[in-house]
Amino acid sequence: MSSLSLPEWAKNANIYEVNIRQYTPEGTFNAFRKHIPRLHKMGVDILWFMPIFPISETKKKGSLGSYYAVSDFRTTNPQFGTPEDFKTIVDEVHSFGMKVILDWVPNHTGWDHVWIKNHPDFYKKDLEENIVDPRDGNGNSMGWSDVAALNYENREMRKNEIGDMKFWLEKFNIDGFRQDMALLVPLDFWVETTPKLLQAKPDIFLLAESEIHEHLNDDCFHAIYGWTLHHILNDIAKGHKGVSAIDEWYINERPKAMKGLYMHFTSNHDENSWSGSEIERMGEAHKAFAILVNTIDGIPLTYCGQEEPMAKRLDFFEKDDIGFRNYAYSNFYKSINKLKHDNAALWNGEYGGKMLRIIKNDNIFAFSREKDQNKITVIINLSKQMQTVTSDTHLQGVEVFTKKKILINEGDNFLLKPWEYLIIKTQ
Repeated sequence: MSSLSLPEWAKNANIYEVNIRQYTPEGTFNAFRKHIPRLHKMGVDILWFMPIFPISETKKKGSLGSYYAVSDFRTTNPQFGTPEDFKTIVDEVHSFGMKVILDWVPNHTGWDHVWIKNHPDFYKKDLEENIVDPRDGNGNSMGWSDVAALNYENREMRKNEIGDMKFWLEKFNIDGFRQDMALLVPLDFWVETTPKLLQAKPDIFLLAESEIHEHLNDDCFHAIYGWTLHHILNDIAKGHKGVSAIDEWYINERPKAMKGLYMHFTSNHDENSWSGSEIERMGEAHKAFAILVNTIDGIPLTYCGQEEPMAKRLDFFEKDDIGFRNYAYSNFYKSINKLKHDNAALWNGEYGGKMLRIIKNDNIFAFSREKDQNKITVIINLSKQMQTVTSDTHLQGVEVFTKKKILINEGDNFLLKPWEYLIIKTQ
């Protein structure tokens, strides 16, 4: 397999996750459309749409069911709108220079999927030949009773799965996929699939819900999840860990991925619904961590509603409107996105600069990134106490948010308030 490289268009891109059901009171493609110009103005690059497919009625959870219990991979959920409505969305997003990736569900289907009746051999079965829901390594149910586990030993199933993905690339001109629970699917399927998707559309972007390094190293995906680092950030916000835990991740985990990107975030649909919003989990620290995940190496994710901001947990199986009103954080995210777009030091992967840690202090996370005479220095107080910071390097430039000129010499002390951050652009 040839080496997988990041599409040129994704070199300084961010991702924004769209939950159509909860995005507007109507919960439709057409209602979402009016937000596209706003998202473009905010500096969004890639719109990741949570599954837009019909949801299985059999064994459905709640009154609306899980987006991930798919009954048909080749059409749209009629509650969201028609396939033509979605194609209009894709075309309009493209007209603004943004991209669309679809949330794909390769590990399982809903119990109403046509394969259940016509191809029961496409599914995993128990000793009594009954189709089963997904099981863990010990053979115990994972609790996803509303879906049936696909059998990747079946070559015909694989062929159909790949065909369904290519359908969306070819008919709707989408720009890639986020693969749900990619970690549960055999690695050799991704090794087989990615070249076939690239044949259908060469410049797609592929994201895996996974922390399996081989998904990057074996050229299956451009990006995987930074789940472990995310949980470290949650622990730091609660005062359970210090900055050294981030350094340990960079020393022990990050090098295992010899290529590709980690996707970093303070929230997503899973984290919001099951663990709480970033405001619930991180409290007053949530903006500081947003700065961190948007400036370290990797591709950043914003979950819909974070620009409001949204303090509540969205219900997963019922209607629960985000309730956009003020967009109070929109300019905050616009500034972060513009910072990444305009500064090559912060670009993704090989396009950006390597991180150089500075200022050794277990309450301060600080680093510089430099690329082609472009240098950005980030200093964040990751504690709820005022910190006296001693600089171990010369820092000179302009603070991005305040526009103030900064001159800090090696050995100088300066104060940072709880969760305060500085982003210094060297002129």
